[in-house]
Amino acid sequence: MFTGIIEETGTVLSVVREQNSAVLVISCSKVLEDAKAGDSIAVNGICLTVKDIAGKNFTTDVMPETIRMSCLKEAKAGTKVNLERAMQAGSRFGGHIVSGHIDGTGVVCGIRTEGNAVWYTINADAELLKYIVAKGSITIDGISLTAAQVTDNSFQVSVIPHTRAITNLAGKEKGSTVNLEVDIIGKYVERFLAAESKGSVKNEITEEYLQEHGF
Repeated sequence: MFTGIIEETGTVLSVVREQNSAVLVISCSKVLEDAKAGDSIAVNGICLTVKDIAGKNFTTDVMPETIRMSCLKEAKAGTKVNLERAMQAGSRFGGHIVSGHIDGTGVVCGIRTEGNAVWYTINADAELLKYIVAKGSITIDGISLTAAQVTDNSFQVSVIPHTRAITNLAGKEKGSTVNLEVDIIGKYVERFLAAESKGSVKNEITEEYLQEHGF
């Protein structure tokens, strides 16, 4: 699990494509301080497994489903990526619950400056937008942000200077593709309500129900 608080940006050194999958080599420093093979690192919000570490570089495999669902299909040597290590129990929870499992992608369709902030407007499919609410959490390329406004085909976030300085957002332009992960709580609620409507979930919590489920 992650929090969406980016620790550093890394640089893709190489991409080896194998039919529908890929192997990435990424250069970085901070996230490798205590890393070892088998650890999880979020790359642009995608939970990937460290395959090998050599100096300040790490190698990771990207499976076909990840290629299909994310903007890593566009990765090439020189691409800047946001990096975050999996959170530790007992550490500060500065962002929100981020699983590292991308729900889809969006496209930057507007960028404007207001004071010290920069507004980004992101076009996204209705299937993703239904989970995004004004003042709710949204993850863009692994960054925990707040959706300020939501329309039928897009949403907006306002980004402070610090976030732009330590992430890859400063390099985004109109037309850039970004990874999106919606709030997982909303998806669980939807799933629960759907099951309830089909009669597979009890409509009320009783003492017998709690005992039956180990409480």
